Amino acid sequence: MTEDIVIVGGGISAQSAAIYAARADFEPVVLTGPQPGGQLTLTTDVENYLGFPDGVGGHELVQRGQEQAEEFGARFEQATVEAADFDRRPYELALSDGSSIRTQAVVLATGASARTLDIPGEDELMGYGLSSCATCDGAFHRGDDVLVVGGGDAAMEEALFLTKFAESVTVVHRRDELRSTGVLADQARDHDDIDFRWNTELVEVHGSQSDGLSDATVVSHPDGYPVRRREEGVDVETERLDVGGVFYAIGHEPNTEFLDGTGVELDDRGYVQTEAGTTATGVDGVFAAGDVTDSRYQQAVTAAGSGAKAALDAESYLRDRKEVAAAA
Repeated sequence: MTEDIVIVGGGISAQSAAIYAARADFEPVVLTGPQPGGQLTLTTDVENYLGFPDGVGGHELVQRGQEQAEEFGARFEQATVEAADFDRRPYELALSDGSSIRTQAVVLATGASARTLDIPGEDELMGYGLSSCATCDGAFHRGDDVLVVGGGDAAMEEALFLTKFAESVTVVHRRDELRSTGVLADQARDHDDIDFRWNTELVEVHGSQSDGLSDATVVSHPDGYPVRRREEGVDVETERLDVGGVFYAIGHEPNTEFLDGTGVELDDRGYVQTEAGTTATGVDGVFAAGDVTDSRYQQAVTAAGSGAKAALDAESYLRDRKEVAAAA
């Protein structure tokens, strides 16, 4: 059996695409991957999504999105795409369980995963005081002292944004100079509520899901890169800081490994490139939406919007093909 549309991904852009495709009577199949719901499942509450003035839980939002898509006829499968063959029609997607699925059109909505440090307490406290999105979670830290981990433009943006809510913001960076340059770096350095801990790295976060993050352990060395030096047996200074929140700003990794060699064009960071003004990729019948194409905004509402656009583009593409086939 060949599907009309297969949507690869389980986050909000995939769900939005599924709703639009299902309402167009294409009965899309959604391959959610190992983490149905995507990045929103790492967020306890979402307060900036349209239509929820009192906020909504991340899990609840994605659960309701899936239920809405299923109501219109979308089918969700917890399957991971290992490889894609876009050289011949119908396209074929190889799944991790050894099976495959064939389709006339594909919507890529695999998202991007925030880089983490793999430190003690990280898994337990992600979404409970530990976050990778200040825009999403900054408002929960009114009056708190918070840490921002990173030294690039993203870290400066996060730090500046958090000053709207936090009592103080401390940027933790493993070197003695920022990667960020220009206006953002100058604004952060000159801001009265932002401090910098140079040559310092975060090594553990403490707290509980019931009470939230309570404090964090950092190490420092005057010559920088203290974690590496500690592993080499060099003495480093260890300190435990009382903070109410920690924000990772060390980048994201787009989930595009399975697209290598498929003809879908990626930028130098691995994000899917689309044609200007559309969600179309360089491969006929393959479209992309959400954070897998977006290294800048990475918000639930922008992902949902791009998912709708991808479904509309795929619908137009399939209808044009059917009209051509009928005329022939």
